[in-house]
Amino acid sequence: MALSHKAKRRWSLVILLLGLPVYIVLASTIMTWLGRPGIVVELLIYMGLGVIWALPFRTVFRGVGQADPERDVDDQPR
Repeated sequence: MALSHKAKRRWSLVILLLGLPVYIVLASTIMTWLGRPGIVVELLIYMGLGVIWALPFRTVFRGVGQADPERDVDDQPR
């Protein structure tokens, strides 16, 4: 089932405002429990985790910044 443009915008806000901070705390907590590897390894791990979190949500984020395609051209404010 495809999400409407309005639903995508709402879900993207929920993911960014609630999900991302939880993910950041979880990732840093797990890294602390595992022990601190070398700075380069730690940097690579955090860079990888920074990309991996968004992969499941790419369909939600795709097209959110664009104008609503279902909205009529005459209804758009100028």
